[in-house]
Amino acid sequence: MPGTPSVPPHGNRWFHRRVAIPAALAVAVLTVPAVSPASSAPAPSTVAAQARHAPKPTVVLVHGAFADSSGWSGVIARLRHDGYPVIAAANPLRGLDSDAAYVSSLLDSVPGPVILVGHSYGGEVITNAAVGHANVKALVYIAAFAPDQGESGLALVGLNPGSQLGEALVVRPYAVAGGGGADGYVDPAKFRTVMAADLRGSDAELLAAQQRPVDLAALQAPSGVPAWKTIPSWYLVAGADRAIPAATEKFMARRAGAHTVVVDGASHLVMLSHPGRVENLIVQAAKATD
Repeated sequence: MPGTPSVPPHGNRWFHRRVAIPAALAVAVLTVPAVSPASSAPAPSTVAAQARHAPKPTVVLVHGAFADSSGWSGVIARLRHDGYPVIAAANPLRGLDSDAAYVSSLLDSVPGPVILVGHSYGGEVITNAAVGHANVKALVYIAAFAPDQGESGLALVGLNPGSQLGEALVVRPYAVAGGGGADGYVDPAKFRTVMAADLRGSDAELLAAQQRPVDLAALQAPSGVPAWKTIPSWYLVAGADRAIPAATEKFMARRAGAHTVVVDGASHLVMLSHPGRVENLIVQAAKATD
């Protein structure tokens, strides 16, 4: 896509650095007392205790278009309170392939199991980024696109009536070294109606001013082989969504075989208006895939 920087291929680890082991630590390792075979096996009660206190999966949150990672703040606070490590990815919003490659490289760096969560366009990104990652144990879609192969976000928006996103888009060309593209914003005058009808007007105005644009080519790009065909998925439907119609969200959830909940009256920015419901679904996914 014009203007999209190249991204290292999946699995590329050129950026990893060697880490020197401090001398004190090396000495400590060399002087660990030997343990006899008879005493090396932990008691059954110890094994059970370790199982109960096994590290929880890392929750990786991927925001969508017209937003940034701060939109997850209420969800993050609840997840951290419940003991989950969290990474809120900075989705570049420059192109589906490059955005998915970016998140895929982030997944490469996370040790242990991952619960991968996407909102809106972020659902397209996780659908592609999770492919080939055995550590991703669940996909959680929050009012998000869950495309099949060859589908685009814009095509899914028009699948059912009810979206007001198209008429609210403001397009601004942008230039970068070697190229450029066309960025899409939501008209600030229409932002609350389309995106945040169940938030306070003052909050919606702030979000409208802070929104990050998406390169429209990202919303038009065809999706690849979907990860939801091999990874269990969960889906939260925003019942009063005016960006992605609730009927389309239910269709995608059903097609993916997702465990689905519907939040009646919720706007597209449901993670801001109902962070507790969003966190509950993420925790359900985490517990089901233990």
